[in-house]
Amino acid sequence: MVGELNDGVKRMCTAFLTVADRHDPGLVEGLYLQGSIALGDYRPRVSDIDFVAVTSRAPDPRIVRTVHAELRRAGAKPYFDGLYVRWDDLRRDPGRVPSGIAVHEWRVDPVSRFERHLVTWHVLQQGGVAVRGPSVPTLGIYTDWQELADTTRRNLGDYWEPWLRRKARGAVGLSPWAVSWGVLGVARLRHTLAAGRVTSKSEAAEFALGAYDKRWHRIVREALRIRVGGAQLYLNPWRRRADLVGFVAEAVRG
Repeated sequence: MVGELNDGVKRMCTAFLTVADRHDPGLVEGLYLQGSIALGDYRPRVSDIDFVAVTSRAPDPRIVRTVHAELRRAGAKPYFDGLYVRWDDLRRDPGRVPSGIAVHEWRVDPVSRFERHLVTWHVLQQGGVAVRGPSVPTLGIYTDWQELADTTRRNLGDYWEPWLRRKARGAVGLSPWAVSWGVLGVARLRHTLAAGRVTSKSEAAEFALGAYDKRWHRIVREALRIRVGGAQLYLNPWRRRADLVGFVAEAVRG
C-alpha cells in the first residue's frame, strides 16, 4: 500500500519521520495513515493527511512541537493531523485511553482527545496504511461495531440537530464549506449505519443519491462538486442554503 500512496503523501511521511528521528531517535516506532487515505477517498489539495504515530515512550511535547513546527516552516502541505499513542493504546477501547498529544492544523495539544475515538480505531483497522511498523492486521486494534453504531446514532441528535438549528438562521450556511460539511457529513453517518462500516464522503454522496428523493440530488451533487471539483450547480446561494438545510433535516430524521 505504501507504494500506491500519492507522491505528496509519501514526501510528507518521509519528511516527518526524518525530522522526528533527528530530534528524538527511536521515539516513533510506528506510523500509520487513516482517514481519507485509509478509506480510498484521498483528494490532493483537498484532503488532510491523518496519521497515528506509535511511540516507544511518552513523547516530550516540546520535541513534538519542534518537529511539527519544522515541517510547517519547510512549507509542508496539506495539514498533517493526528495523534501520538503507545502500542497498547490501539488494543484498548479508545474511550479508556488517556488523553495525549495530538496535532491539528499545526497546533500541538499535549492533553487532547482529538481523534481518540472509535471511528479512528475502526478506520485504521479497516484500511490503515503502515508507513513504518508492523502491518495493520497484526496490531490487534480494538473495534466494537455496536458501540460505534450507537455513537453514530447519538451524533445525529447531539451534533447535527443543533448544527441544523444554527444553519437555519440568517446567512449562516451560505459558504461552500458549510454545504460540503453538512451534506456529506450527515450522509456519511447514514451510509455508515447502512453499510456496517465506516464509509467515505464520496461513497456517502453516491448512497444519498440512491437513498433520498430526487429533489435533494442537486444539493448532494453540489456538495460532492465542492469536494472534488467541477462546474457550480447553483447560481443563487440562498437557494443552495435552503436545499442544504432541507436535506440535512431529512437525513437527520432518517
